[in-house]
Amino acid sequence: MKDLIKRIAKALVDHPEQVEVLEVEGEQILVLELKVAKEDIGKIIGKQGRTARAIRTILNAASGKAKKHAVIEIID
Repeated sequence: MKDLIKRIAKALVDHPEQVEVLEVEGEQILVLELKVAKEDIGKIIGKQGRTARAIRTILNAASGKAKKHAVIEIID
């Protein structure tokens, strides 16, 4: 899932070399922390959060297969 989020984020931003995804795994939950360049935050969030919501939807679909609840946090 880390690679999936990283690939999506790199496709959206102007500075793909600055995309970082950190996994924090617990027993029932997986937290993915997404860091991008300061100029690219708006591209990841999108208008009214639509892009971020779409990324979360894809993550939820992928996490169902792993039988863990996954959450993504966008860190600036």
